[in-house]
Amino acid sequence: MLARAQDGTLLVARLLLAAALLPTGIARALNVSGFALTLAGAGMPFPNGVATAAVLVQVFGPLALILGVLPGLTGLALALFAAVTAFVLHPFWYYVGPAAVAERALMLADLGLAGGFLMYALSGPGALSWQGWRAGTRAAAPSAKPAAAKASGKGSAPRNGGKRAAGRPPARAAA
Repeated sequence: MLARAQDGTLLVARLLLAAALLPTGIARALNVSGFALTLAGAGMPFPNGVATAAVLVQVFGPLALILGVLPGLTGLALALFAAVTAFVLHPFWYYVGPAAVAERALMLADLGLAGGFLMYALSGPGALSWQGWRAGTRAAAPSAKPAAAKASGKGSAPRNGGKRAAGRPPARAAA
């Protein structure tokens, strides 16, 4: 019961973290050149390459996060992206008054997202994910074979009247 609640909570957390980046990523993907112009205006070197890389991370990162694919790599990449975004796009130290407060709040929000992505990288996606599904299918496959062998009657009666040859380990010692 507790495991199901934990898996459900991890799924909700993944969806909420993805919701923080995916809408912006889609909007930027629809206007990469405009985003590159914004970055160039902020003094970013190689704005076209940076804009393209940012769009790829902001679209495919949250999709991988939602599905639970490669959690370590996805979490670290998104954490790095959020931390870099926090310092590059929200330099509150250049502002004064209410603008500085707003930029500092945005920077801390991005750093909070980075922390959430790091927690995801360490904890993993849970059972309600692609990785959890694959782990479940791998674990179920070996246990299905002995059940099928017992159902068919094979392997249920010992050979040689129940006696084993000396020095020879039993065939199913590892199982």
